[in-house]
Amino acid sequence: MLSQPSTTTTTTTTTSTSIITSKMKKAELVFIPSPRVSHLMSTVEMAKLLLQKDARMSITILIMKFPNDTVLESYTQKLFAATDPGSRLRLINLPGQDELKPIKSETFFFDFIDSQAMLVRNILSNMMESSDSQLAGIVIDMFCTSFIDVANELGLNSYIFFTSGAACLSLFLHLVSLFFEHNQDLTQYKNSDVELPVPCFSIPVPAKVLPYVFVEDASKSKMFLGYFKKFRETNGIMVNTFSELESYAIQALSTDENTPKIYPVGPILNLNENNSPKNESEELILDWLDKQSESSVVFLCFGSMGTFDECQVKEIATALENSGQRFLWSLRKPPPKDKMEFPEAYDDPQEVLPDGFIERTKEVGKVIGWAPQMAVLSHPAVGGFVSHCGWNSTLESVWCGVPMATWPMFAEQQLNAFQLVKDLGIAEAIRIDYRRDFKVENPVDFVPSEDIESGILRLMGNNGKNEMKQKVTELKNKSRMALQEGGSSYTAQSLFIEDVINSIA
Repeated sequence: MLSQPSTTTTTTTTTSTSIITSKMKKAELVFIPSPRVSHLMSTVEMAKLLLQKDARMSITILIMKFPNDTVLESYTQKLFAATDPGSRLRLINLPGQDELKPIKSETFFFDFIDSQAMLVRNILSNMMESSDSQLAGIVIDMFCTSFIDVANELGLNSYIFFTSGAACLSLFLHLVSLFFEHNQDLTQYKNSDVELPVPCFSIPVPAKVLPYVFVEDASKSKMFLGYFKKFRETNGIMVNTFSELESYAIQALSTDENTPKIYPVGPILNLNENNSPKNESEELILDWLDKQSESSVVFLCFGSMGTFDECQVKEIATALENSGQRFLWSLRKPPPKDKMEFPEAYDDPQEVLPDGFIERTKEVGKVIGWAPQMAVLSHPAVGGFVSHCGWNSTLESVWCGVPMATWPMFAEQQLNAFQLVKDLGIAEAIRIDYRRDFKVENPVDFVPSEDIESGILRLMGNNGKNEMKQKVTELKNKSRMALQEGGSSYTAQSLFIEDVINSIA
């Protein structure tokens, strides 16, 4: 039997309104996020909220990490640094890939997660035998559905914490139905101009914004949809959204008799980022923003995996310079070919920028590496966000009341972009269906500077005093109200807790 890895704890607080006695049931949940910093961060914040709401709960988070993921490593080090042996939140590091037999395949991400199944089973078994609280179940990430079988074997309930939105979840389940129940070949939609009726959208969805992995080829489609098919075996799904943002999609999910119970619990964000100490480069970024006028800066950032080849970088630079717009640009270089590494900052960004760009734009712009995104978006100088449309970034932008311009790249980001522009009306489109591979080896798309410039000028037009800005401001207020006592997400969180507690025999 594998030995349990070393553990530590982080501090959580219990609200003063919690009324607990020693006779009340106490329940423990085990959260298992996928090895991506955005997924882990959302999971940690979700766990903290549940613990703050009810002292009957305790939570353990199992952390998986890829080697060379410096962003995830830095985040986990900060988590482990804040320790409290008396806490009800415990963190367990699972072995990194460098401690396991190497796995090389196109499905490395899922193979790595699946390889942890025996270790996860042993940890859960040990907890069932020794825990002071009753183990009430596991809460798994959308990509960790192989652990549902482990839970079933041990007689535990399983729940999903879906870190994307309700429309995305509903679309995934709709495609599962088309593929497995209606025997539909989804590859027919590859590069198709057809528009599809989808229950979670009030308007038809272009096939070009479907996640590419579902339409690329039949074998990949079957594999990925097989993971999402298992959602229906769970006892419930928490979704990182709020009813006021995605009411149509939430209604579609809630009335689907084949879908487990839905809990819209968001927005789940790391709101403590603004209060955490800043390093020197982050301080320089915020000092520069302090010198800019209100809503005057467009912020460009494309997520932890977002990079471009040199030709596309030059087009972005040309667009920014021609627009005359003040800008803060997070620019990072692609990882080396054939290596499992992550994007990093350029030692000298001038090696990929047009000659003289930095000098010519020094009065209006700043090129940086990684940015403290929440701190930047919440700064009053930022008036627009050119985004890859990852769901965490989308929720952060809404929370801060900053309208977006869409430039999706991977996964479900094209779908998010379509939803933001066409369905919700809170973003301008630079592109909706842009797509690229992770390593920037085979560019499949290219956006000319004229299109980028036009999108930025539309985003920043009228000094932010337009209908789109008003919609985002309204959603900003509603996102906060949703988490307050009596709000829609507060109520959904409470309902989830009660359902978990009541499930204990």
